[in-house]
Amino acid sequence: MIHLTKMTLPPPPDEDACEDGFDGNPGDGFGDAGRGPARDAPTARFPFNVPSLRRLDLAFTREVTFFVGENGSGKSTLLEATACAAGMVGIGSRPVERDPSLDPVRPLADALRLAWSRRTRRGFFMRAEDFFGFEQRIKDDKARFEREAERVRRENPDMAAPDLARMVGAHAGSAAALARRYGDDPDAASHGEQFLSLFQSRIVPGGLYLLDEPEVALSPTSQLAFLSILIGAARDEDCQFLIATHSPMLMALPEAEILSFEAEGPRSVPYDEVEHVRLTRDFLERPEGFLRHLR
Repeated sequence: MIHLTKMTLPPPPDEDACEDGFDGNPGDGFGDAGRGPARDAPTARFPFNVPSLRRLDLAFTREVTFFVGENGSGKSTLLEATACAAGMVGIGSRPVERDPSLDPVRPLADALRLAWSRRTRRGFFMRAEDFFGFEQRIKDDKARFEREAERVRRENPDMAAPDLARMVGAHAGSAAALARRYGDDPDAASHGEQFLSLFQSRIVPGGLYLLDEPEVALSPTSQLAFLSILIGAARDEDCQFLIATHSPMLMALPEAEILSFEAEGPRSVPYDEVEHVRLTRDFLERPEGFLRHLR
């Protein structure tokens, strides 16, 4: 199901002024209702100085949309701003609303306009680096619950057994719940196995999922397993995914839309025309031709 149907960013006031014949003086109506939030010197500061983000008018028509482009093209920046604008739950060491690493994109989040077919509060936002922070947070929380259970036992040796069991059980039960959901010993699995386990355990029907470079933790075989999860969630569970990626394997997902972030703005491109796909294919066909120029 397509939950988030449209994303727009009004042109910055200076650009709008030129198009409308205004000179930018007070009273010209910049920032009025329907025009989007006014932005001071928008082209001079990040993220409004990213060429692909000067103006946006995106319609989402597929359950899975990939954001692709070179480093610095704006794809991850827009994904982060969307997470802030939509009030997403974050998979990381800090909640989205209190994550200082997202502060630079909050002005863009404030300016974005999101349209929904059905507003969903399910789903999450996750960056590759957030996965490792979340993994550590789970281990720390589990250890904390276990320490608290042991402290209650140690400090209350004379407490009646039913009362002690109730107090200990609150902490021990929380630790056990984390172990059931994320594994008793996450370190026993590889990063890729942990990522797939976490991702699959947190997928719920009717959710919107924003993922930034999920392939970082995944081998080629694990990327195929990840694609299988995406296909099932999009087809059978009414889930929608916006994914920033450099992986030609992920981009090959059937029926997905690929938005290439370019200086003129994001545009839809066929798989075979994606620069990452063409370069990877050419390299694999004749690696010696590329490597010869690097020596």
